[in-house]
This record gives sequence, C-alpha cells and structure tokens, in this order.
Amino acid sequence: MKVFKLKKADIIVIAVVLVCAAVSFLCINLFAQGGNIARVEVDGKTVAELRLDTDTTYEIKQNGKVTNVLEIKDGCADMTSADCPDKICVNHRAISKSGESIICLPNKVIVTIYSGDDSEVDGVAG
Repeated sequence: MKVFKLKKADIIVIAVVLVCAAVSFLCINLFAQGGNIARVEVDGKTVAELRLDTDTTYEIKQNGKVTNVLEIKDGCADMTSADCPDKICVNHRAISKSGESIICLPNKVIVTIYSGDDSEVDGVAG
C-alpha cells in the first residue's frame, strides 16, 4: 500500500488556492449591489415589476389560475407558494441583490432582481 505524503510546496499551493477562493467569495458578496425592483416574467413575458421597498404579495396567474405567490417583504423577494411538484422555487432563499433570480421551471416563472437605475449596454462598447 502506497502512502501519499504532502510536501511543503503542496501545502503552499493549497493555502494559496484557499486564500484566493476566500477573497473572491468576500469580494462578490461585499460588493454586490442591492437591487430595488423585482421583475416577474411568465413564459418569457414581463407581467409585473414590483418595488422592493414596498411590502406586498403578488399572485402570479396563468390561465386564470394562481400558480405562484411572490412576497415582497423587508426589501427581499421570496416565492412563498407554488403549485409545481418539486417546490424548488419555494425552497429557494429570498433574493435582494441585483442579478439574483428565482426560477420555477414547471410554471415558466422567473423573478429577477435589478436596479432601476442600471444602464444596460447593448452591442459592443468601445
């Protein structure tokens, strides 16, 4: 049986990789901008844009039937109810940062957070 031994160089490489990962994680979480609008899309079409600074409950309807319920509370958007079988969207944590989303694939519902003052650039900027 062969025993694997770590050398000093191996330990240094592992430490550097862990430090880089930790710094990247912190930068992403500390510098992520908070959004102020939740865009609700059903089957690729925007059906609502809800401000995160106003607590509300929004029922997402398809064919006259409520399929999902989105709750805006304390600056976060949270899917509190869905009639889909897997409930992945309901078990997803609440979102509040620009670019985050909650997706319900069976119902084709996407909730995305964005900042209303974002300036999106189309094409090539130069």
